[in-house]
Amino acid sequence: MYGLVEVVRKRVCHLPDIKVVGYGHVGDGNLHLNVSSPSGYSDEVVQLLEPFVYEWTEERAGSISAEHGIGLMKAPCLTYSKSHDAVQLMQRFKQLMDPHRILNPYKVLPNTAL
Repeated sequence: MYGLVEVVRKRVCHLPDIKVVGYGHVGDGNLHLNVSSPSGYSDEVVQLLEPFVYEWTEERAGSISAEHGIGLMKAPCLTYSKSHDAVQLMQRFKQLMDPHRILNPYKVLPNTAL
């Protein structure tokens, strides 16, 4: 999965001061991709990365989220790596384990019918 870091670096190399790093969990192969700019948020960077990162991950049977959910802005992208049935199962687990939605409060799942 670290290949994603290298590919993203090539996609943004023409932009000044963009940093691309990857870090994660050796045990489960989870990679956190971090793309940062000293000037802050950039529509140009977002357009270079989305949906490219999700498609790259999907082509390699990777995942963009774990069982706890995903950030508010990325919830609609979960289906790049999870089937509708998998998302429904994740929702059921989250509802069972966290009925009051107090654990990981800023992580969500897409709104799909159970």
